[in-house]
Amino acid sequence: MAYAAGVDVGSTQTKAVVVDETGAIVGKSLIDTGANVVTAAEQSFLMALNDGHISEEEVGYVVGTGYGRYRVTFGDTQITEISCHARGAVRMFPRTQTVLDMGGQDTKAIRVRPNGEVLDFYMNDKCAAGTGRFLGAAAFALGIPLKDLGETALRGDKPVAISTTCTVFAESEVLSWLGKGKKVEDILLGVHRSIGQRSVSLLRRVGVIEEITFTGGVAKNRAMVEVLNEMLGARINVSGDSHFMGALGAALFALDRVLNARNPVSKEESAA
Repeated sequence: MAYAAGVDVGSTQTKAVVVDETGAIVGKSLIDTGANVVTAAEQSFLMALNDGHISEEEVGYVVGTGYGRYRVTFGDTQITEISCHARGAVRMFPRTQTVLDMGGQDTKAIRVRPNGEVLDFYMNDKCAAGTGRFLGAAAFALGIPLKDLGETALRGDKPVAISTTCTVFAESEVLSWLGKGKKVEDILLGVHRSIGQRSVSLLRRVGVIEEITFTGGVAKNRAMVEVLNEMLGARINVSGDSHFMGALGAALFALDRVLNARNPVSKEESAA
């Protein structure tokens, strides 16, 4: 049995996935990226191997992806996270036509073919408040653990209007609303709706075609999922492994290399 792996080095977290010859996930890991990106990539990969009880020698090919993909020094090649999230989303939800990937520092709307190939994509501006980092700024300002943001926001019923388009000013606006006596729940619901509006705007630029699959770490936030469902008027696909989509896509690209090396296509077959 041969295996392939993908390592997705994100701005906040690093994920690794190992797949077998059928493309099934047999090992995975998720850790904080921290200051040493190279170390995070190595540790995540080794943890995924350990999770699947697989030796490093059994892995035939490794693809790095994410913003730190060029720091996956043990990898065989690098592929952009846009392609990897598209591939992973279609693998997990085969009817996917549109992907929304929301990570720590950027958000991407991606149109895909049935085979996971990217047709078109748009990304948010670097300073736009439509990312996980904006949620992190709100959590810090309010003194709430990031994991509790979604559930707290869902208790809100009168969302405030968040006007800032820059994460740098997120904390001051959140504190301003708090100073005006607004409930924490309503402030957080407003934050989620602000991110949702910017995300839907990106999706409309590529064309909102169902099925829509939500990937990235923010997909674990239940309030963000519910806000997007409401704004889109559709139930978006969310998996418990949504934050592993990029690593999964990278592992599937790596598996292509393993299988192609085993069964090379002759010139006559490729010309047929």
